Amino acid sequence: MKIRVIAFLSVIASSFALASCIDDQATNDVILANDKAAISAYLDTASIVNVKELHDEVTGLRIIWQETAPKDTIETIYLGDTITVNYTGKFLSDKVFETTVDSVAKANGIFNDKKKYEPVQFILGNVIFGFQFGISNMEIGEKATVFVPSEFAYGRNAQGPIGPNTPLIYELELVKVNPIKRQQ
Repeated sequence: MKIRVIAFLSVIASSFALASCIDDQATNDVILANDKAAISAYLDTASIVNVKELHDEVTGLRIIWQETAPKDTIETIYLGDTITVNYTGKFLSDKVFETTVDSVAKANGIFNDKKKYEPVQFILGNVIFGFQFGISNMEIGEKATVFVPSEFAYGRNAQGPIGPNTPLIYELELVKVNPIKRQQ
């Protein structure tokens, strides 16, 4: 009898575990659909210079270029490359939460005189996926705006001023690429 009760409880616990996985996926799908709709609504009312566009319909990630690079400067970017970039991070409300550009910081009331406002360097692969997606599709000298559904930003986790399930906008300028050593 004791074994049957334990077996029965194990089956019930497994069912709850399976149901919670299904619910998590359904929840993620709803959040992604809501983020895509919010980004589309933003774009319907925003005035953004558009010389080139990329939209991944599955992920909802979008890149809208304001400036493209001359054909002779095209360089492929790889994970592990060191990237130098100017950027501004915003919410869909257009509220700026972070920038490397002092004039943008001043204009948006987030200027900090202890911070250096200059292009930042990082290794591609060590940033949120949406930011990485944007940069990896750009060329040196290009300026683009990247729209990132929350799943490809910070997801359900809050990060500083960024709340959970928050889609983001990044205005990017790719300044420089230092490639990792590649095998010939």
